[in-house]
Amino acid sequence: MTMTLSSREFNQDTSKAKKAAKTGPVFITDRGRLAHVLLSIEQYQSLVAPAASIVDLLATPGAENIRFVAPRARKIAKAADLT
Repeated sequence: MTMTLSSREFNQDTSKAKKAAKTGPVFITDRGRLAHVLLSIEQYQSLVAPAASIVDLLATPGAENIRFVAPRARKIAKAADLT
């Protein structure tokens, strides 16, 4: 669930904004325009978490049982013109 508050509303009731941020982003406006977003720490960390590396993915238990069929590569190279 998202919520939008004006800067004034945010300043007057920050605890309301913090509670609302537990369920979704809280947008804060300044003079009617979106200016800030308040997120819970869990939401923020999920946004900035590094992507898993291929090594980590291949080391996942059960990865050897995953069937992967690579799509056929199209011819993308052209012959070089050496004249």
